[in-house]
Formats: sequence, C-alpha cells, structure tokens
Amino acid sequence: MILTYCYRLLPNAEQIALMSNTLELLRRHWNYALGQRLDALNRSRCQIDRCSIVSEPIGKIPDRVNYYTQQADLKQTKILFPDYKNIWAESQQINLQRLNQAWERWLIPDASGKRGGRPRFKKAGELRSFVYPRVNCPKAGANLKNGRLKLSKIGEMPVRLHRPLPQGFVLKTCTIVCKADGWYCCISMQDNSVPQLLPLDEVKSAVGIDVGLKEFLTTSDSDKVTIPQIYRRAQHHLARQQRQLARQQKGSRRQAKKKKHIARIHQKIERQRKDFHYKTAHKLVKNFDLIAAEDLNIKGLARTKLSKSILDAAWGAFINILEAVAVKRGVRVVKVNPHSTSQNCSGCGHKVPKTLSVRLHHCPKCGLLMDRDENAAVNILNRAISEVGLILPARGGLGITQPMKREAVLEFDGSQLSGSRLEAPVIPQG
Repeated sequence: MILTYCYRLLPNAEQIALMSNTLELLRRHWNYALGQRLDALNRSRCQIDRCSIVSEPIGKIPDRVNYYTQQADLKQTKILFPDYKNIWAESQQINLQRLNQAWERWLIPDASGKRGGRPRFKKAGELRSFVYPRVNCPKAGANLKNGRLKLSKIGEMPVRLHRPLPQGFVLKTCTIVCKADGWYCCISMQDNSVPQLLPLDEVKSAVGIDVGLKEFLTTSDSDKVTIPQIYRRAQHHLARQQRQLARQQKGSRRQAKKKKHIARIHQKIERQRKDFHYKTAHKLVKNFDLIAAEDLNIKGLARTKLSKSILDAAWGAFINILEAVAVKRGVRVVKVNPHSTSQNCSGCGHKVPKTLSVRLHHCPKCGLLMDRDENAAVNILNRAISEVGLILPARGGLGITQPMKREAVLEFDGSQLSGSRLEAPVIPQG
C-alpha cells in the first residue's frame, strides 16, 4: 500500500529563493526539451516515398530524440549553463521523465483508444513542484529526521508534522510543492501489506447512494446529506476581487499581490470541498460494508446548463475519495450503470418517466410513493447486489440474517429449479 502525507515547510528567505530558482530552471529545461522533441518530430514525420506540396523542412534530419538522449545531454547542459549544477541531478531526471510520460500519453493511445493532449510549453510560474526520488537512504537527496527536512543543494528546514508518520512504512519520494499559501513537502511511503477487501460472505450491511444537486447524496436508507455549494457561496466575493485585478496595472506589485490573494481564495474553496468529501466518505465507510454508487460521465454532464453546480459538487472527486477511504478499511465500493435509475420503479421495475422538476416518484403500477432520489438509490443498490452476487434480507441489508451467495441451483417447494436465479428482494417504503 502506498500513502502520501503532505506537510507544511518553514523555509527561510534564502531557501525560498533557491527553491524558486530551481523551479524556474526546471521550467526552462522542460520547454527546451519539449521544443527539441517537437522539432525532431516535424523534421522526420514525412513519409519515405512522398513529400508534402506545402512545405518540407530543409537541412539535416536530426537524430532520434527520447528520454535517454535528453538525459545524456544533462552533462553538457551543466557545462553550458553552470546554474544547473545547483539542482540535484535526480530532480532534473524526474523532470525529463514527467515530460516523457506526457509525450507518450499524446502519441500512444491507451487501452480504450484515447490519447492525451499535446504537452504544452510552461509559462513563468506554471511549474510548481520538483521531486527527490529517494528519502532517508544512502545517496538520497532528501532526509527527514526529528521534524527537520534536509534537501540537497538547498539546506535544512523545519517541517510541521501535524500527524506522525505511520509505523512500518518506508519513505520513497519527497515532492516539494509551491502552493498559494507557502511551501509543502509531499512524502510518499510504501508498505508491503495490501488491504484485503471484506469477503462477500461477511458483508452485513450495504447502501446505495444517489448524488444530486438538490441534496449532495441520498442513501437507500432515506438519509440525506445537504449540498454545501462552497463555490456558490464564495463566487460574489471572488468576482469582486477579479474585477479589482482587471483594473490593476500589468506587471505591478499590486497586481502580483492581488493574484496571490485570488489564488488563496481558490485554495480555500478547494480545501473546504475536500474536507467535506472526506468527512462524508468516512461516515459512509464506517457504517456500511458495501457501498453502491453510479458510474457517472462527469465530463458529459459538465457540458449542460448546470455545469457550474455540477463542478461545484465535484461528484467525481468524491467517488475517488470514497474509493480510497474504502480500500484502507476493506469496504467494497461498486460502481453501476446509471441508466434509468431515476426512471425505473424500485418496487416493481416499471418505467415511470419524469423530468428533473418532478421530485416525487409515484408508480401507477404498484402504487409506490417515495422520494425520487431515494428510489434511484434503491435501484443503484439492487444493481450492485445483482452484480456482486449477494442476497440481502432487505433494503440496506441491516438485520440479523446474513447475506448469501447467489446459487445456480435452488430448491423451491421441494423441487429443484436448475439454472434459476433469485433476485435481491426489496421491501418498498412509501
């Protein structure tokens, strides 16, 4: 298992200047290496048996450029530009590795056939982190002991350890990050133990959650979590600060100060949202052994008229946090297809079309009357139970009866029904 803890650094003015200069030099090297790759690609992309009638590069075809050739050029870079001698060598290699990963994501499609965007040249201030790939080992560039972090080429500085490092974990990497409110170190650590998910036979409680904009989420047990709308509450103050920024003279000290102030506002919004997500996820994981959620297409939903509210709720980030928290505790998180979960009746399965303005589900076939989001949460739970192959005694699964695995051969009224399947029973509430 790999964990990452983020701690606040307390560097002095000289160390801040050194770390800022390191980021700037790495940014320039990123841009040079990217330009070298793009130039080599443009000069060698012509096919062997034909040429373009528009334009073709003239001159010697450059040699092949990849990570290994650019890494070998680091020695020459330090000779031509002595400032790069003040940067830890492994940090420069990691910078080239990041560029190589972005380059391969652009040229090589993944398993689903999708490719990433073309790597971009970074403007001043856009590169905000550099990495020491080894910590607390021989020839390591970073050493963390007794609340103090010693970085090669930079010096030793105190670290605010707001929580202790876990026992038994080996420190792997140290990433120095420049954020809006100061400098941080992200310590990545690894342990050989792998969390084991709770066996299906031991699942005693399950819940389905339906995320929304009226309520952040509604569970199949009728519990609701109010949506905080963190960005909505701060958008008027943020808009006022941005109008003041637009009136500042470009390149002035006041403009730089106002930019930093706006960045702090965005950072506060991000932290408030993440804190809400973590608290909600821990509450769910603490009370249930199996959590069913929808596998939503957030990018598609963000193209609608409700894009600001959807991005403010950040359902995708919440599901990722929920999965990360659940893995540590061995709780299962099952994603299901969200198609028609709000339209189908959870009692009889009859499709009841309704618009977003209709907040009450009323089935004309079975007479089930319940909240729209709760009906969707029950459908999500039933689909998850059907996928993993469990039979729970009732909605939510809370009870004395233990859940059972789905069997291929069941006995019913003294006769054997070969190949039959028993669906999870649902007790409708209205």
